Amino acid sequence: MFGTESSLSMFLNTLTPKFYVALTGTSSLISGLILIFEWWYFRKYGTSFIEQVSVSHLRPLLGGVDSSTPSSANTSNGEADSSRQSVSECKVWRNPLNLFRGAEYNRYTWVTGREPLTYYDMNLSAQDHQTFFTCDSDHLRPADAIMQKAWRERNPQARISAAHEALELEDCATAFILLAEEEATTIMEAERLFKQALKAGDVCYRRSQQLQHHGTQYEAQHRRDTNVLVYIKRRLAMCSRKLGRTREAVKMMRDLCVFQLMKEFPLLSMFNIHENLLESLLELQNYADVQAVLAKYDDISLPKSATICYTAALLKARAVSDKFSPEAASRRGLSTAEMNAVEAIHRAVEFNPHVPKYLLEMKSLILPPEHILKRGDSEAIAYAFFHLQHWKRVEGALNLLHCTWEGSESFRMIPYPLEKGHLFYPYPICTETADRELLPTVFHEVSVYPKKELPFFILFTAGLCSFTAMLALLTHQFPELMGVFAKAFLSTLFAPLNFIMEKVESILPSSLWHQLTRI
Repeated sequence: MFGTESSLSMFLNTLTPKFYVALTGTSSLISGLILIFEWWYFRKYGTSFIEQVSVSHLRPLLGGVDSSTPSSANTSNGEADSSRQSVSECKVWRNPLNLFRGAEYNRYTWVTGREPLTYYDMNLSAQDHQTFFTCDSDHLRPADAIMQKAWRERNPQARISAAHEALELEDCATAFILLAEEEATTIMEAERLFKQALKAGDVCYRRSQQLQHHGTQYEAQHRRDTNVLVYIKRRLAMCSRKLGRTREAVKMMRDLCVFQLMKEFPLLSMFNIHENLLESLLELQNYADVQAVLAKYDDISLPKSATICYTAALLKARAVSDKFSPEAASRRGLSTAEMNAVEAIHRAVEFNPHVPKYLLEMKSLILPPEHILKRGDSEAIAYAFFHLQHWKRVEGALNLLHCTWEGSESFRMIPYPLEKGHLFYPYPICTETADRELLPTVFHEVSVYPKKELPFFILFTAGLCSFTAMLALLTHQFPELMGVFAKAFLSTLFAPLNFIMEKVESILPSSLWHQLTRI
């Protein structure tokens, strides 16, 4: 025992100040590298790497419960059940209210010199067009064969030239669609082309409808013709809405909703025509019909959206917002109707926390992308771009939103990633990465939520790095003093161990202790 102590004391006495400088310098370097990696991972994914590994991998091994797994949904809230957790949180959806590329997006580019659409967004649109407007039997019709190649073209002028080439052969509905979307420079011109597309598409639809049961090839052709017809009618309704014929647009959208419910093609649900209908009904201030549409689509079987959640909040806020006063509410408390409105706003903010800043005009809007990420900044822009006017029209609605969103600190009620949600699943941590692909970050600052405080491990590694760097500097400047300090520190550190060893040695027989030391 005493030999071990003497060896340790001799070893400590032989250490030079250079050793302590090298030791502390190496520790500072390693902790600095860990700090840099943790910071980079936090900036990219919104969470600590060490925290992510410990929660995802170590906690299950230790018998803990994975906190990233949301609790089962409360049936009173009408949310989805736990079996839908396997659905990807960061699935990109087509924007139901996307603008016309030629008449709106391109005009913006001509005026400002900025590109409102990213390459990733346009590439997704190209994939959608190939899914909606092509099928395996296109090679049987020359015009459709040309259009099948046109939808794959990256050059806009090449696509437009191919559409004109297809129209020289026959009246091709998809060729008219491409020209209406990309070549038309005004909404009126786009509407004229869509009407021609409707005429040609209706003929193809009726023909394929009669042959759909003759084989899988005809069935696929009929499915494609159905997609084309629904797309044309939806865009015609949007043209009517943009040209001020809102009642006509509502009628067309209602017919499309009925048609969508009658058909069993899954692609029709991707158009989300009910969101177009909600916006048009709000423009007419037909709030009773808006409530009826919400009652039909705001249920557990359909994915939520900012349009659904914030429109429901707007209707409940409308009932109390004109007489709402924060001072009066703080004195007497909230009434039942006011509480319902506040809870609806909390629900909407939990689903998409980016929307309030755009509705309250605390952040500037840009043109919405052609695709959106639900619960992300892209969806917030798309919603606020079309619905800000409806919130302004309801007296006091924005004031109630501001008081609820900021005054009651509803942001603090929203769960962070890796935590359980209140009404929805935890806010996904992948929204920032997807939104940066969808939005033009050159002139738009992507909204990021949650802006969680720095994780403990980043603060710990920063402190460790700073402490070891300070020790290295002090050891270099005052080697003798730091050497004395290091020896005293190590002696104090090993004092409890020495005390325990002495007690063990006094209790055990000397012969047994001798055999143990030899081992």
